[in-house]
Amino acid sequence: MKKIIVAIDGPSGSGKSTVAKLLAKKLGYTYIDTGAMYRAIALQAKRENININSGAALSNLCDRVQIGFVPDNDGLRTILNGVDVSEEIRTPDMSMAASDISSKKEVRQSLLSLQRRMGETGGVVLEGRDVGTVIFPNAEAKFFLDASLEERGKRRYKELAAKGLDVTLEQTIEDVKKRDINDSSRDIAPLKMAADSILIDSTNVGIKEVVEKMIRVVNEKVDR
Repeated sequence: MKKIIVAIDGPSGSGKSTVAKLLAKKLGYTYIDTGAMYRAIALQAKRENININSGAALSNLCDRVQIGFVPDNDGLRTILNGVDVSEEIRTPDMSMAASDISSKKEVRQSLLSLQRRMGETGGVVLEGRDVGTVIFPNAEAKFFLDASLEERGKRRYKELAAKGLDVTLEQTIEDVKKRDINDSSRDIAPLKMAADSILIDSTNVGIKEVVEKMIRVVNEKVDR
């Protein structure tokens, strides 16, 4: 059966990761979290105290690090230089750092090549902020998943609180708002909906309904 490229873009807290994991599992596709790659680079840059405004330093960093994914029951574990950093890259600090690092052309150029190699043969569900506009503009199925700022903030707060992090709902919503501004206003590959993407507002829609809608669209594309 023909396998296609599925692109899911959207802002922080819209439910991309949860939906993409479930969709990939139901389709029998490979799930690729492009955002985790930027988080991994940001983490390594922090560890090495690298000046993120130095293009040469960032280019060197990207050439040296190894980023990979290992499937598990929750979707994927992110592996940085042979070590599982899945939890370490999901803190509020890393979220903002990833937003900053993803605006640097050296990082984007390096990861763009890797992301395209991972998905070029199809049978993949990629989620991020520029999958349908930059990484795979010709993806057969494109979705832009969104939700209200308040709802996205609540989801992010629950996720962080469940991990035992000391966060408040108010600050989490503010952090999500800042991330939105950073991601949508950067010069390189800003967050925006591709003209041929299908917009899905998940504010008052359950995960199951969102995934079912996406499956219908994917099946239509495969049957053509």
